[in-house]
Amino acid sequence: MISIRPATVDDLLSIQNCNLMNLPENYQMKYYIYHAISWPQLSQVAVDHSGRIVGYVLAKMEEDPTEEPQGHITSLSVMRNWRRLGIAEKLMIQAQKAMAENFKAKQVSLHVRKSNRAALQLYRDNLKFSVKEVEKGYYADGEPHHLPLQESSRNCILLYRRILQFGIEKSVYMVMQ
Repeated sequence: MISIRPATVDDLLSIQNCNLMNLPENYQMKYYIYHAISWPQLSQVAVDHSGRIVGYVLAKMEEDPTEEPQGHITSLSVMRNWRRLGIAEKLMIQAQKAMAENFKAKQVSLHVRKSNRAALQLYRDNLKFSVKEVEKGYYADGEPHHLPLQESSRNCILLYRRILQFGIEKSVYMVMQ
């Protein structure tokens, strides 16, 4: 049995370990701490029956006060043995719900590698994200990815979705290359 709950500072080492085991993009501990202190309601963890963290979503709010409130998914990962069980989708739903309830977020964005077919299927098909644009050269290895509007200084793909108070509004699908 898996349960989803808000991440705490005590979870950060396990979150970082999950990131290091599964993703090529890694962060220093101070980045996880920054998220935990700045937006303690947003990041979520998936824990198994023994309390071990098997997945996480690291989330934040964009910091431009002149813009409509927009959330951002910094990182999402599920340990390999726990994939294809709907855990990533549940983590994403909880993070988006927290963004809407706590910060009145109207939109959420994220980056994803163009080659990550499983993630693209999750975001587009299950979670109804839309591709906004393709950016080349975002990742260190040069692979294109999905990019938020705020980071338009580079060319990339943006996945985003509109959030309503208690639900999701489907967005327009657009690809720019």
